[in-house]
Amino acid sequence: MHQDQDILDNISTGIIALDAQLCVVALNAAGQALLEISETRYVGCHARQLLLQPDNLLHGLQQVAREKSPLSQRGISLMLLGGQEIHVDMMVTPVSESQCDIALLVEIQPVDRLLKISREEGLIHSQETTRAVIRGLAHEIKNPLGGVRGAAQLLARALPDESLTEYTQVIIREADRLRDLVDRLLGPNQKLNLQQRNIHEVLEHVCNLITAESNNQVTIVRDYDPSLPEFPADRAQMVQAVLNIVRNALQAAESPRQCQITLRTRAQRQLTVGAVRHRLGCRVDIIDNGPGVPDDLLHAVFAPMVTGRADGTGLGLSIAQSIINRHGGLLECESSPGLTRFTIQLPMECKNAQTD
Repeated sequence: MHQDQDILDNISTGIIALDAQLCVVALNAAGQALLEISETRYVGCHARQLLLQPDNLLHGLQQVAREKSPLSQRGISLMLLGGQEIHVDMMVTPVSESQCDIALLVEIQPVDRLLKISREEGLIHSQETTRAVIRGLAHEIKNPLGGVRGAAQLLARALPDESLTEYTQVIIREADRLRDLVDRLLGPNQKLNLQQRNIHEVLEHVCNLITAESNNQVTIVRDYDPSLPEFPADRAQMVQAVLNIVRNALQAAESPRQCQITLRTRAQRQLTVGAVRHRLGCRVDIIDNGPGVPDDLLHAVFAPMVTGRADGTGLGLSIAQSIINRHGGLLECESSPGLTRFTIQLPMECKNAQTD
């Protein structure tokens, strides 16, 4: 049975095994992730207990149990226990009574999975293209900047009147400022220092920093999953990524006293980032109650130099995205007035992390 469970857990389709009374015998990892439930808790429970509104599921199960013939349903709606609605293709197959205690096998495939993969692959490709353009632009800017700065230094030495050097100093300072801006556009370029880290330690460090910055006025709500294991990460860069997102929420609020930030962590089984599948992932939701991202900026919220604040540089979220991508993860945003959610998805292994 243990070997059979290992096989089931490596199948990306959600599979529920039921007995003749429609009670759960087994539930693979993909099924647990899809239904957002635990096999340990729900084995032995009736199928109606798996969903908030189980009628669509039960109707199909009862029909197959009664007629002893397979049933395929496309695009049916399921309401999860957490209140989220998903749409799936479902195949219910009767199993011979001689095979263990299993009477029905239910295969569930989310219909939006391929769309999600396509969207994430497009997002990752767009991010890589943006970074390539920025690297090329940075090269084209920094080369003439170096020439301008060098010429200003030579001119300063040749000027007969020292009072005129204040003008060359302006040129040098502005050239240095532009160089620093270009370096910030490129984001962190040092190798990742990957070590086993606890995501909650990173989040708590950010909480301490933001609490100090807001003079202890911001409200922080913690909703952590304590079962999350350590995973390979560069602590300094992960702190920077999360800090940029949380600081963005604080700066968008009308005042620190009115700002509430929720940090939520959850394990994700069978996590996919683009077309790459991972057995286990970590999801971090950073939620704030601010005014939200303007509709005309939401599609480009991670693009460098895009900001809704007059005094903003538009680099914080771009850098955060770059750091998460280098860890093999994905950063997404959804926003409406009063609720903005940044979601970090990270694999719990380092095979896709970019260490150079």
